[in-house]
Amino acid sequence: MNSVTEPLVRLAARVDAIQPFYVMELAKEAALLERAGRDIIHMGIGEPDFTAPEPVIEAAANALRRGVTQYTSALGLHALREAISAHYAGFYGIDVDPARIVVTAGASAALLLACAALVDRDDEVLMPDPCYPCNRHFVIAAEGKPVMVPSGPTARFQLTAADVERLWGERTRGVLLASPSNPTGTSIEPAELERIVKAVRTRGGFTIVDEIYQGLSYDAQPVSALSFGEDVITVNSFSKYFNMTGWRLGWLVVPPGMVGAFEKLAQNLFICASALAQHAALACFEPQTLAIYEARRLEFKRRRDFIAPALESLGFSVPVMPDGAFYVYADCRGVAHPAAGDSAALTKAMLHDAGVVLVPGMDFGTHAPRESIRLSYATAYPKLEEAVERLAKLFGRS
Repeated sequence: MNSVTEPLVRLAARVDAIQPFYVMELAKEAALLERAGRDIIHMGIGEPDFTAPEPVIEAAANALRRGVTQYTSALGLHALREAISAHYAGFYGIDVDPARIVVTAGASAALLLACAALVDRDDEVLMPDPCYPCNRHFVIAAEGKPVMVPSGPTARFQLTAADVERLWGERTRGVLLASPSNPTGTSIEPAELERIVKAVRTRGGFTIVDEIYQGLSYDAQPVSALSFGEDVITVNSFSKYFNMTGWRLGWLVVPPGMVGAFEKLAQNLFICASALAQHAALACFEPQTLAIYEARRLEFKRRRDFIAPALESLGFSVPVMPDGAFYVYADCRGVAHPAAGDSAALTKAMLHDAGVVLVPGMDFGTHAPRESIRLSYATAYPKLEEAVERLAKLFGRS
């Protein structure tokens, strides 16, 4: 049988509109080198090296033994929605009705649902550049148009209320934000976020805020966008702070009047999130489990406090100290290497010549991607130290 290299039928145009996820392509290239016997240090993919703690694993095992693995409500287990609501009360000091919480198959499903519910063909959605690459692709999948707004260090690589006021047009439907952000690890200052929400509300638009990294905040108590009104939609996840990446579980908080619409879409697109993951996630909010997560948060902070100045010692510039998540977004123009200022070529050289994986800025937008690289410090501290040693040799600083 002949192998087929071209599709037998025409693919939808949206396929061509969605670009490859370069971090995953680099990961595949690194895997090939590893299979050839190379030792590779991974600082590319944003995945915690910590996995689900024992109470969560035991809760999953108990769920299997009890056989509670059937479909759940499309909105999620009532007990889990109540636990998430209690978490908002305890962690943020805000009252979120469990009825507004929609449990999803990860934050990706949450963002897809939000775009499906809110974005029509040719609707424009404002978002910062740089930002998480899938965000613009969710908008494209809904046949909308992402408007990437160049956002530099002076704005903490974030959208501002002034941007909203300046760029809002006839086709603008809303904004899609993240705080803290991937790839920059920076948060939107609460006062600025409140101004953004008010600017969007005045124009009759929607505000979606991805808060999946808020549990990993290091320099101040985080403030949820939910504090600024019930019309704000937030996205969260069990992947990052709760260390359950492969369990594919997240949630939305939506305005009361939108719950029915989101439920209808969830029923048709996903049926429900994994029942097993939902039962396991109930254990995330137990005091003993939260103590584990707090210790892990402090370990991530320790890694940040090491790697950011270490990057600068190698010749990179870190224009904004990340205050959350586990990323550093750095300027690569100052390193002593022929590929300085060309992040795509430089990350290739770091992979092949030093065995270290970082991600070029081209994944995250079109605003200065050649001069920017993203580092994920979601890897063990000794590995970070070794990576710095390897890069010091590559850049002649050892």
